[in-house]
Amino acid sequence: MKIDSKSYRVPSGKKVDLGKWPTSVDPYYKSKEQYKELLQQHMEKLSSLQDLHYASNRHALLLIFQGMDGAGKDGAIRHVMSGVNPEGCEVFSFKQPSAEELEHDFLWRTTCRLPERGRIGIFNRSYYEDVLVVRVHPELLRGQGLPEELRDEKDIWAQRYESIRDLEKHLHRNGTQTIKIFLHLSYKEQRKRFLARIDESDKNWKFSTADIHERKCWTCYMNAYEDCLHSTSTHHAPWYVVPADDKENARLIVSQIVLDALGGLKMAYPTTTAKRRLELQAIKKQLAK
Repeated sequence: MKIDSKSYRVPSGKKVDLGKWPTSVDPYYKSKEQYKELLQQHMEKLSSLQDLHYASNRHALLLIFQGMDGAGKDGAIRHVMSGVNPEGCEVFSFKQPSAEELEHDFLWRTTCRLPERGRIGIFNRSYYEDVLVVRVHPELLRGQGLPEELRDEKDIWAQRYESIRDLEKHLHRNGTQTIKIFLHLSYKEQRKRFLARIDESDKNWKFSTADIHERKCWTCYMNAYEDCLHSTSTHHAPWYVVPADDKENARLIVSQIVLDALGGLKMAYPTTTAKRRLELQAIKKQLAK
């Protein structure tokens, strides 16, 4: 069954009710073996497209992953991107901002990490944290050093959405394709994964008491995500809501989204000129000697 990535895309300007977006869909694989085969096929296609992307050197691809704790961001990035050339791909994970980062505007720390042309940049969390975590915990605004008159919660989220849309439109105008993926996990499945992190000793490091604290804010996070997805999914920088209760299925969907994004770029290998062909023939003769 072919994966239609467009069916997971959030239409521009449309209100979002995450309760109506599934966290689980019928799997695109019939067995673990078939899943591995399908993912391998996707990775081979992705590797080929990445070579073309790198050689063409006209576009950059920015992939943003967001989701609740336990949604599978790390696993999706690791499995889907394992087949690409690491020289043309960089992954950045954004945690709690540093003192230096807090001295700048909320877009500064991620803007410094944007991918170059010909490369793929992956953000594990991103500037969207400042309209998600900070919105759920507005006390964090006080630590961002903003003048008091700019911390009005009646206006600040709409203003930040506008800043984000402006940034992503600017990136699009300069050759960067931005694809944003929200891994949509259910409350029940998160509980299951948290318990697994406790029961399996090699996963204990993934779990902290802060995860339980954030889980108590689930409804607030869903409301923040709904407003964010509605306000920032655009034609040139779309959001995709990927059902994440089935990790393997989510990885297949994510890989198809990435394939479609790269395949939609106008790319071509550089054309060899007549002068360059003569140079290559001269070099060939020297090597033959």
